[in-house]
Amino acid sequence: MTELVDMLPQHRIDAQVLGRVLKRHIDGDWDKLTIRQFQGGQSNPTYLLDTGSARYVLRKQPPGPLLPKAHQIDREHRIMAALWDRGVPVPRMLHYESDALIIGTPFFVMAHVEGRIAPDLRMADLARSERIPVAESLMRTLARLHCLDWRALGLTDFGRPDGYARRQVERWGKQYAASRTADLPAMDRLGTWLAANIPADERATIAHGDFRIGNVILAGGRPDIAAVLDWELSTIGHPLADLAYCLLPYHMPCGGIAGPGLAGLDFAAEGLPSEVQLIETYCTSTGIAPPRNLDFFLALAFFRLAAIVQGVYARALQGNASSASAHEMGPRVAALAEAGLAVAAHEP
Repeated sequence: MTELVDMLPQHRIDAQVLGRVLKRHIDGDWDKLTIRQFQGGQSNPTYLLDTGSARYVLRKQPPGPLLPKAHQIDREHRIMAALWDRGVPVPRMLHYESDALIIGTPFFVMAHVEGRIAPDLRMADLARSERIPVAESLMRTLARLHCLDWRALGLTDFGRPDGYARRQVERWGKQYAASRTADLPAMDRLGTWLAANIPADERATIAHGDFRIGNVILAGGRPDIAAVLDWELSTIGHPLADLAYCLLPYHMPCGGIAGPGLAGLDFAAEGLPSEVQLIETYCTSTGIAPPRNLDFFLALAFFRLAAIVQGVYARALQGNASSASAHEMGPRVAALAEAGLAVAAHEP
């Protein structure tokens, strides 16, 4: 999320009503509250709250009918509250509100973190000298997350440590079917391949679920991660799912319809790390051997992303998507499924 706009009509919040509620929970001059909406995210509507003396961020569910287990902001709030001051940078949680009558859906408010945004791994807005250090910092942050003891953090009921890959294939197959708007044979073939190639490896860590450079805030003036955002899909799951998802751009062509990819770029000329370099940084930071079954998790990441994009597109057709560009998402679904099949073809 990089652009602030006036609230979209379908996501409008009454500032006076919200301010009266927040005054009871967070110190501040809430009588002067103004609200703008972050544009660019495709899932939970996100807003900048400005009281004149302080800034905050609010996340809420989108309006209208929701798919089962989608947009669970209560889980997003819970995981960030658990991770606060545990070595993985997250915004500080300030208030969770379950009463949907206040602004139309449940919501939570967190501290605003200052910093910079790099939308994708090409990092075009960053100096060439920063790009490799930033990418390596991203991998070290992911490694720190995966090394945390989720049981000690009180997250024993946050997800099931067994059968993660199988459940993910089933879940995203059902999510795709629930928002399907046309027949896409590539999605059917990819789902069938994934179901037939579930790995036996049952490692379990905290899994962010949407870990990528576009979901972090970079510190100003140094190549460090100031905050990891968008924990909506977090659970207890296999660490390679996070790693694979973060590495997807290396398997997508630059300028392709599937999204901002890196395949075909001259990494040295662009000041970018290779996929192998990032995997090595992650493995060194976690102390694990180079991962096996990465192709399965890459294919799963494409399948899941295609299902998510399909959901965004379906919501756009219903008129309640979070982004003005959501109507353009339809053609991406097939392209993502085809990219997943290409990765699957590498698996012996």
